Amino acid sequence: MISKRKLLQTTLAFALAASFGAGAMAQDKPIKVGVTGGPHAQIFEQVKKVAERDGLKIQVVEFSDYVQPNAALAAGDLDANSYQHQPYLDAQVKDRGYKLVSVGYTVNFPIGLYSKKVKKLEDLKEGARFGIPNDPTNGGRVLLVLQDKGLIKLKPGAGLKATPLDVVENLKKLKFVELDAAQLPRSLDDLDASAINTNFALSAGLNPQKDAISQESAKSPYVNVLVVREQDKDKPWVAKLVKAYHSDEVRNFIQTEFKGSVLAGF
Repeated sequence: MISKRKLLQTTLAFALAASFGAGAMAQDKPIKVGVTGGPHAQIFEQVKKVAERDGLKIQVVEFSDYVQPNAALAAGDLDANSYQHQPYLDAQVKDRGYKLVSVGYTVNFPIGLYSKKVKKLEDLKEGARFGIPNDPTNGGRVLLVLQDKGLIKLKPGAGLKATPLDVVENLKKLKFVELDAAQLPRSLDDLDASAINTNFALSAGLNPQKDAISQESAKSPYVNVLVVREQDKDKPWVAKLVKAYHSDEVRNFIQTEFKGSVLAGF
């Protein structure tokens, strides 16, 4: 006959075994990382290989727009995402109340200006239709590039979230056509010129080094970031994820694969 003490010890042993088993199962489950197609997805396939050697399994989930990866992360459908720069994240957190934070820098994509009708910005005709992203941070980014190139002037204090309404001087009377960033490559035939984010340009077969008629300066505040939910930022897997991304192996892949179109920001 089993004593009460022995029965209690056996019960506790089973409970502890079950607890450790559950923990092991949780660690074996891959973390889901949302990316946009193109360079972010390609880079994360390399990150995945490096992380797995450190015991961290990753499932890469691709998205075709800039809105869903943050919504999915906030909803708990993802564990992290890698596709956006800090100004865009800040705007999303402010506008949508997401409890999301950046935990590390990734890459920088100097935005390119493209045209199938002219070879140089100064060749644009008066009243030219110019495509820009319709989200506030990327739209403002393009307007700052155009100001830097001398085509427009923004009112003082317009900052990173400038809109066409903030344009106070417009040398060529450009007509700004605001479209979803992912749609801009497909709309290039219907526009005189367009700004296109590098990841979407590469996905559309455009080479920023050869096809862009002008580019943003490499010195910009738009370095991309790794993002997680606020509640997860101090978890061990996050440190492993950042470590894998910041590895020499990933840095070398970025330099070799993209040849200056994408720059390591870490």
